[in-house]
Amino acid sequence: MLTELYREYGITQATFYRWPCKYGGMEVSDAHGRNRLLDENRRLKTLVADSNLDKQILKHVQGKK
Repeated sequence: MLTELYREYGITQATFYRWPCKYGGMEVSDAHGRNRLLDENRRLKTLVADSNLDKQILKHVQGKK
């Protein structure tokens, strides 16, 4: 019975049992909001990392002159 659900949704048994710990007590809108925040956080971290890389490249290029 549960094995059919795992296959139908393409998840593992571990994922099925981990979800209540992660999302227990949340409404669907709360979970969507959480995921949007995580995506935004990931995007901002990438921007900061790119900016820091650009800064290091500029310092390296200026040091060669």
